[in-house]
Amino acid sequence: MSTSVVRLAALPHDLAGLAGERATIQRVATHVLARARFQAVGRFGLALAPGGIATPAFGPDATVVRLTSDGLAVDRSGVTTWWPLEQVSVRDLADHAGADLSVEFSAGSDSPALGDPDEVLTIDTDLIALLGSWLAVAWPALDHVLAHASIRPDASPARIQLWPEHFDAGTNVGIGHGSEDRVNLGISLGDEFSPEPYLYGGPWSADRPGDPAFWNAPFGAVRTYSEIAGADDPRAAISDFFSDVLDRFA
Repeated sequence: MSTSVVRLAALPHDLAGLAGERATIQRVATHVLARARFQAVGRFGLALAPGGIATPAFGPDATVVRLTSDGLAVDRSGVTTWWPLEQVSVRDLADHAGADLSVEFSAGSDSPALGDPDEVLTIDTDLIALLGSWLAVAWPALDHVLAHASIRPDASPARIQLWPEHFDAGTNVGIGHGSEDRVNLGISLGDEFSPEPYLYGGPWSADRPGDPAFWNAPFGAVRTYSEIAGADDPRAAISDFFSDVLDRFA
């Protein structure tokens, strides 16, 4: 990994407002991006994109739908078209992406509801940029840890994907030979557990080795965005956290 230090922007002071604005972005990610990909290929996992999030390429024309602070972009057959995020509804954006809102779709039981598809949305483009920068720093750091974890017997890390249901980029890694000997590692964009984004490590089993204080969440261990942003080297702090989770099972 590069040794240059990457900084993270400060979070807005209004974390309650942040949760509502994030929910709107998650709704678009679910019912525009994930829905468009699912209707084409039966999969709804999302990926990191410059300045935001995107679908992986799908379909015969390698379509990619991207949500960034500059707007909704659709890359199709070598041509990119943009749709601004001001005075738009979910239906406007879905039409642009080629997603059919009349077809039943669910990305999981906790997925955000479609709601009124013609409601004019207030989309916080600054928050899209902040969440995109969080992923842009944390995702490669997690990938770096997975590269080294792969030398462990039975590690078999799953591909990192951003799941619209919980709005987190996650994977799981083997830590032993049993079916429950795995641990989830991920990058949350914020949820009901925490209004601010966070990193998490969640063992599948009830095992919580080492210092009990490390396991500071019902599902395992977390480090919040604020804690990471305040570190001398946020990217190194992210790698250290994920490595620490795995090392406790060595």
